[in-house]
Amino acid sequence: MRHPLAFLCLCALQAYPACAQLVSDQPVIEVKPTPEDVNISTTFDFHNKGTQPVRVVSIESACSCLSATLDKMLYQPGEKGTGKATFKLSGLTGMQEKVLHVHTDDATRPEWVIRFAIDVPELIHIEPKTQQWQQGDAASAKTTRVFLLGPTPMKITSITTASDQVEFSWREIAPGREYEISLKPTSTGDILFGALKIETDSKIPKYARQLAFFAVCRKPGKQ
Repeated sequence: MRHPLAFLCLCALQAYPACAQLVSDQPVIEVKPTPEDVNISTTFDFHNKGTQPVRVVSIESACSCLSATLDKMLYQPGEKGTGKATFKLSGLTGMQEKVLHVHTDDATRPEWVIRFAIDVPELIHIEPKTQQWQQGDAASAKTTRVFLLGPTPMKITSITTASDQVEFSWREIAPGREYEISLKPTSTGDILFGALKIETDSKIPKYARQLAFFAVCRKPGKQ
């Protein structure tokens, strides 16, 4: 005769199969670089909250700016682990969201997503970053503003361009804090893309040179 309690336990095991699951100790891992940082690394903790071992198969990132490693590849039930993520900050400013995709042999959850929030200080803000005209429109002057946001005032020392198809001038609006660039293409007859190279007296290399772009674009719908 089958014992009722044993029968209930068997049903429970069939309804709730053994599982494995890697989970981060933080839902979002916050990273706070300094203005001087070119690269930054951070560690993060996680654990296997399931009842079966989990083997890590691969780690992927959609951004070339992010790479990561884990302290091992196999985690037993309840076991804790540590990971290390490294970010290349070149070209990144402001709040950035990045993710890692960890692929495992866990049939119930084959992909584990690790989320990061990176707050990269923005010491120079260019608005707009790209100044645009449409092909055939009037070649009128437009204004680009450069805001210097760091704790220490900065000065723009020079602005140059390799293009002979744009005219520009610049002036200081607020000493060490804001500049204004007036620019216009010599013609909007042809498609154009170029850049202004802005040099400052910042002691931080990545802020010593900045780029502001300009373009003459094809009108929507025009072939």
